[in-house]
Amino acid sequence: MTNAFAFDSKQFESFVAPARAFASLYVDMTEKLLNAQLDATKAYSDASLAQLRRLVEVKDAKGFNDYLAGQQDVAKELTERLKGDADKVVALQQDFVEQSQKLTEESVKQAQESAKEATESASKAVKEVAPKAATK
Repeated sequence: MTNAFAFDSKQFESFVAPARAFASLYVDMTEKLLNAQLDATKAYSDASLAQLRRLVEVKDAKGFNDYLAGQQDVAKELTERLKGDADKVVALQQDFVEQSQKLTEESVKQAQESAKEATESASKAVKEVAPKAATK
């Protein structure tokens, strides 16, 4: 009795290669997104702490006015940083989509080639067995 699920190495590799490639792409994308989030979190935390330190150093009304005036610059810098971070995430997502589409196209092509090879192999086997079966 043969095992219907027995794969040789080539069959197994062709079966799992697309999933492995997509998983690798997904892990890379996740790593890039996490690094972007960590960088952004650090930048925003550093900016917040710097502002708190400036506020703690305020000693009089003029110092407070200077602090408030500086808040516009800080808000502008943070807005630019936020826009840059959003652009980075969008670029990462677009790259992921493009690479996913490419992997999908390659997988479909490979599946079509495998199906064609299997059909040819089955057809050949039938042609070899049919004359023998007809003579029995």
